[in-house]
Amino acid sequence: MTVIPVILSGGAGTRLWPLSREMYPKQLLALTSKQTMLQDTVARLAKIAGAMPPIVVCNEAHRFTVAEQMRAMERPASAILLEPAGRNTAPAVALAALKGLDINADATLVVAPADHVIRDVHKFAQAADVAVSLAQEDKLITFGIVAHAPETGYGYIRRGEGAGPAYPVAQFIEKPHLDLAVQFVATGDYYWNSGMFVFKASRYLSELRNFAPDILEACTAAYQAAKADLDFVRIDKAEFIKCRSESIDYAVMEKTRMPSCCRSMSVGAMSGPGPRCSMRFRG
Repeated sequence: MTVIPVILSGGAGTRLWPLSREMYPKQLLALTSKQTMLQDTVARLAKIAGAMPPIVVCNEAHRFTVAEQMRAMERPASAILLEPAGRNTAPAVALAALKGLDINADATLVVAPADHVIRDVHKFAQAADVAVSLAQEDKLITFGIVAHAPETGYGYIRRGEGAGPAYPVAQFIEKPHLDLAVQFVATGDYYWNSGMFVFKASRYLSELRNFAPDILEACTAAYQAAKADLDFVRIDKAEFIKCRSESIDYAVMEKTRMPSCCRSMSVGAMSGPGPRCSMRFRG
């Protein structure tokens, strides 16, 4: 089994402005440990059993900083993909999935943003190992964080019926108003949507072909026209800018009918119908 972490590091860090700057967004800063948030993410994902060096997706302006931070850890990336424009997570993950297939036709991706803080790395790795196992059954897995407060700035996941430790996802809910968020927290059945996913690269691209074929077409053309540039894969700009901006939730996870599940596990963390899976974390 080939397990490839995918780190999404394209954010501008505007919510931490002016601490984060255009050239040094929060994921490239040491905010919660002696390492940067990107480096913490690399180290955390390396704890997953059998994990290869990661694929990192970032923008061109940050490429040298990303590469230097990876080298400082003595864990070079499997690839650093340079997005010529921001198009949200669905296209970014599509590019990573195409690269993953080039590495191994049966590659399983563990997708994570570069700016999460997860205190209990051991339990995260345990949860990720279970998710990787489930992905071998062609499930699409998403991680949920236990909602301990009625936050209105987060999306929510409602879990379906099940005995655990994995549950089907019953519904994705966009950022709710306060009264509704209070109800969600009171039931215990709603988790914050973490934006972390596990699935086979081939399965994700298949679902994208079903539900957002225009995104897949644009990303495939941009990837096939990409150029190697030192340590980087420079995605073709002329093709990529044709791609619409869309999140992975909207493009795939809220529409897929693939079997899925949700794992219940307590770890320290911050930060539709059909078959999906959610892994639960306690904040």
